[in-house]
Amino acid sequence: HEETLTYDLHKKAFVFPKETENSYVSLKTQLRTPLKAFTVCLYFYTELARTHSYSIFSYATKQQPNEILIFWSKGKGYIFGVHGKQVLFQSPENTQAPTHICASWESTSGIAELWVNGKPRMRKSLEKGAILGTEASIILGQEQDAFAGGFDRNQCLVGDIGDVNMWDFVLSPEEINAVYLGSTLSPNVLNWQALNYEAKVISSFCGSFGKLFSNTI
Repeated sequence: HEETLTYDLHKKAFVFPKETENSYVSLKTQLRTPLKAFTVCLYFYTELARTHSYSIFSYATKQQPNEILIFWSKGKGYIFGVHGKQVLFQSPENTQAPTHICASWESTSGIAELWVNGKPRMRKSLEKGAILGTEASIILGQEQDAFAGGFDRNQCLVGDIGDVNMWDFVLSPEEINAVYLGSTLSPNVLNWQALNYEAKVISSFCGSFGKLFSNTI
Protein backbone atom coordinates (compact mmCIF):
# COMPACT_ATOMS: atom_id res chain seq x y z
CA HIS A 1 0.00 0.00 0.00
CA GLU A 2 1.04 3.64 -0.45
CA GLU A 3 0.12 6.59 1.70
CA THR A 4 1.39 10.13 2.18
CA LEU A 5 1.87 11.21 5.78
CA THR A 6 3.22 14.16 7.74
CA TYR A 7 4.17 13.20 11.29
CA ASP A 8 6.23 13.96 14.33
CA LEU A 9 8.30 10.77 14.44
CA HIS A 10 10.12 11.50 17.69
CA LYS A 11 11.15 8.20 19.33
CA LYS A 12 9.97 6.25 16.29
CA ALA A 13 11.70 4.49 13.40
CA PHE A 14 10.99 2.93 10.04
CA VAL A 15 11.44 -0.83 10.10
CA PHE A 16 12.43 -2.80 6.99
CA PRO A 17 11.92 -6.42 8.07
CA LYS A 18 13.10 -8.30 4.99
CA GLU A 19 15.21 -8.13 1.85
CA THR A 20 13.22 -6.72 -1.06
CA GLU A 21 13.56 -4.38 -4.03
CA ASN A 22 10.21 -2.63 -3.54
CA SER A 23 9.93 -1.58 0.10
CA TYR A 24 11.17 1.93 0.79
CA VAL A 25 10.34 5.32 2.28
CA SER A 26 10.38 8.48 0.17
CA LEU A 27 11.06 11.70 2.08
CA LYS A 28 9.53 14.95 0.83
CA THR A 29 11.14 18.37 1.11
CA GLN A 30 10.77 21.79 -0.50
CA LEU A 31 14.20 23.11 -1.40
CA ARG A 32 14.06 26.59 -2.92
CA THR A 33 17.76 27.02 -3.67
CA PRO A 34 20.42 24.52 -4.83
CA LEU A 35 22.49 22.95 -2.08
CA LYS A 36 26.03 24.26 -1.64
CA ALA A 37 26.44 22.54 1.74
CA PHE A 38 24.57 20.04 3.89
CA THR A 39 24.63 17.81 6.94
CA VAL A 40 22.61 14.59 7.22
CA CYS A 41 22.30 12.81 10.56
CA LEU A 42 20.44 9.59 11.36
CA TYR A 43 20.35 6.40 13.40
CA PHE A 44 20.23 2.94 11.88
CA TYR A 45 20.29 -0.61 13.18
CA THR A 46 21.02 -3.67 11.07
CA GLU A 47 22.73 -7.05 11.25
CA LEU A 48 23.77 -6.97 7.58
CA ALA A 49 27.26 -5.47 7.92
CA ARG A 50 29.04 -8.82 7.69
CA THR A 51 26.90 -10.28 4.91
CA HIS A 52 26.31 -7.62 2.27
CA SER A 53 26.39 -3.95 1.32
CA TYR A 54 23.37 -1.70 1.82
CA SER A 55 22.12 1.82 1.23
CA ILE A 56 21.59 4.12 4.21
CA PHE A 57 20.55 7.41 2.53
CA SER A 58 19.93 8.07 -1.17
CA TYR A 59 19.28 11.55 -2.63
CA ALA A 60 18.81 11.53 -6.40
CA THR A 61 18.04 14.13 -9.03
CA LYS A 62 16.95 13.44 -12.60
CA GLN A 63 20.42 14.46 -13.77
CA GLN A 64 22.38 12.53 -11.12
CA PRO A 65 21.05 9.43 -9.29
CA ASN A 66 23.88 9.66 -6.75
CA GLU A 67 23.61 13.34 -5.89
CA ILE A 68 24.02 12.37 -2.22
CA LEU A 69 24.69 8.79 -1.15
CA ILE A 70 25.54 7.22 2.19
CA PHE A 71 26.23 3.52 1.72
CA TRP A 72 27.78 0.67 3.70
CA SER A 73 30.20 -1.37 1.56
CA LYS A 74 30.82 -4.82 3.01
CA GLY A 75 34.43 -5.36 3.98
CA LYS A 76 35.36 -1.73 3.31
CA GLY A 77 33.34 0.81 5.27
CA TYR A 78 31.14 3.81 4.59
CA ILE A 79 30.89 5.24 1.09
CA PHE A 80 29.93 8.92 1.00
CA GLY A 81 28.93 10.20 -2.42
CA VAL A 82 28.30 13.74 -3.66
CA HIS A 83 27.33 14.65 -7.24
CA GLY A 84 28.29 11.23 -8.58
CA LYS A 85 31.75 11.07 -6.99
CA GLN A 86 32.52 8.99 -3.90
CA VAL A 87 34.99 8.69 -1.07
CA LEU A 88 35.49 5.77 1.29
CA PHE A 89 35.67 6.08 5.06
CA GLN A 90 37.21 2.80 6.15
CA SER A 91 35.47 1.32 9.14
CA PRO A 92 35.27 -1.96 11.02
CA GLU A 93 32.05 -3.92 10.83
CA ASN A 94 29.10 -2.33 12.54
CA THR A 95 28.28 -3.74 15.93
CA GLN A 96 24.79 -5.13 16.36
CA ALA A 97 23.54 -1.98 18.06
CA PRO A 98 22.01 1.28 16.84
CA THR A 99 24.62 3.38 15.01
CA HIS A 100 24.44 7.17 14.72
CA ILE A 101 26.06 8.82 11.73
CA CYS A 102 26.38 12.39 10.48
CA ALA A 103 27.72 13.19 7.01
CA SER A 104 28.50 16.74 5.91
CA TRP A 105 29.85 18.43 2.80
CA GLU A 106 30.62 21.98 1.76
CA SER A 107 31.07 23.07 -1.86
CA THR A 108 33.52 25.95 -1.41
CA SER A 109 36.17 23.81 0.28
CA GLY A 110 35.08 20.40 -0.99
CA ILE A 111 35.53 19.02 2.53
CA ALA A 112 33.49 15.90 3.32
CA GLU A 113 33.16 14.67 6.88
CA LEU A 114 31.70 11.57 8.50
CA TRP A 115 30.96 11.15 12.19
CA VAL A 116 30.09 7.73 13.64
CA ASN A 117 28.57 7.60 17.12
CA GLY A 118 29.77 11.13 17.82
CA LYS A 119 33.36 10.49 16.69
CA PRO A 120 34.84 12.09 13.55
CA ARG A 121 36.66 10.20 10.83
CA MET A 122 39.47 11.76 8.81
CA ARG A 123 38.24 14.53 6.51
CA LYS A 124 38.16 13.87 2.77
CA SER A 125 38.11 16.04 -0.35
CA LEU A 126 35.00 15.59 -2.50
CA GLU A 127 33.53 17.53 -5.45
CA LYS A 128 34.79 21.01 -4.66
CA GLY A 129 32.65 23.63 -6.39
CA ALA A 130 29.68 21.34 -7.08
CA ILE A 131 26.11 22.56 -6.65
CA LEU A 132 23.39 20.02 -5.86
CA GLY A 133 19.93 19.99 -7.40
CA THR A 134 16.69 20.78 -5.59
CA GLU A 135 14.27 18.51 -7.46
CA ALA A 136 15.21 15.47 -5.42
CA SER A 137 14.02 11.96 -4.73
CA ILE A 138 15.15 11.08 -1.20
CA ILE A 139 14.89 7.38 -0.40
CA LEU A 140 15.47 5.34 2.75
CA GLY A 141 15.83 1.57 2.48
CA GLN A 142 17.00 1.38 -1.14
CA GLU A 143 19.77 2.78 -3.36
CA GLN A 144 18.62 4.64 -6.46
CA ASP A 145 20.28 3.78 -9.77
CA ALA A 146 17.71 6.04 -11.44
CA PHE A 147 15.51 8.88 -10.23
CA ALA A 148 13.04 7.31 -7.75
CA GLY A 149 13.87 3.82 -9.01
CA GLY A 150 16.46 1.35 -10.22
CA PHE A 151 16.37 -0.51 -6.90
CA ASP A 152 18.43 -3.65 -6.26
CA ARG A 153 17.45 -5.99 -3.42
CA ASN A 154 21.15 -6.76 -2.90
CA GLN A 155 21.65 -3.13 -1.82
CA CYS A 156 18.57 -2.72 0.36
CA LEU A 157 18.61 -2.10 4.10
CA VAL A 158 17.13 -4.74 6.38
CA GLY A 159 16.71 -3.20 9.80
CA ASP A 160 15.60 0.06 11.39
CA ILE A 161 16.29 3.70 10.56
CA GLY A 162 15.26 6.79 12.47
CA ASP A 163 16.04 10.34 13.58
CA VAL A 164 16.74 11.38 9.98
CA ASN A 165 17.48 15.11 9.91
CA MET A 166 19.10 17.30 7.26
CA TRP A 167 20.40 20.87 7.24
CA ASP A 168 21.54 23.06 4.33
CA PHE A 169 24.77 23.92 6.11
CA VAL A 170 27.65 22.13 7.84
CA LEU A 171 27.09 21.53 11.52
CA SER A 172 29.98 22.34 13.84
CA PRO A 173 31.60 19.55 15.89
CA GLU A 174 29.77 20.87 18.95
CA GLU A 175 26.45 20.80 17.10
CA ILE A 176 27.04 17.26 15.82
CA ASN A 177 27.80 16.14 19.35
CA ALA A 178 24.59 17.81 20.53
CA VAL A 179 22.59 15.98 17.84
CA TYR A 180 24.23 12.69 18.82
CA LEU A 181 23.17 13.33 22.42
CA GLY A 182 19.57 14.01 21.38
CA SER A 183 19.21 17.68 20.40
CA THR A 184 17.36 18.57 17.20
CA LEU A 185 18.87 21.98 16.29
CA SER A 186 15.94 22.88 14.00
CA PRO A 187 16.80 20.98 10.80
CA ASN A 188 15.61 22.98 7.78
CA VAL A 189 15.69 20.42 4.94
CA LEU A 190 14.41 17.23 6.60
CA ASN A 191 12.94 17.36 10.09
CA TRP A 192 12.18 14.04 11.78
CA GLN A 193 9.70 15.78 14.06
CA ALA A 194 7.78 17.31 11.14
CA LEU A 195 8.30 14.81 8.34
CA ASN A 196 6.41 14.51 5.08
CA TYR A 197 6.94 11.05 3.65
CA GLU A 198 5.49 8.36 1.46
CA ALA A 199 5.87 4.76 2.58
CA LYS A 200 5.84 1.93 0.09
CA VAL A 201 5.81 -1.26 2.13
CA ILE A 202 4.88 -4.86 1.56
CA SER A 203 3.74 -5.50 5.11
CA SER A 204 3.61 -3.87 8.50
CA PHE A 205 6.13 -4.97 11.10
CA CYS A 206 6.06 -4.21 14.79
CA GLY A 207 9.34 -3.89 16.64
CA SER A 208 11.62 -1.56 18.51
CA PHE A 209 14.82 0.27 17.59
CA GLY A 210 17.05 -0.88 20.43
CA LYS A 211 15.91 1.16 23.43
CA LEU A 212 15.53 4.30 21.33
CA PHE A 213 12.68 3.85 18.92
CA SER A 214 9.30 2.27 18.35
CA ASN A 215 7.96 1.22 14.98
CA THR A 216 5.99 3.55 12.70
CA ILE A 217 5.06 1.30 9.79
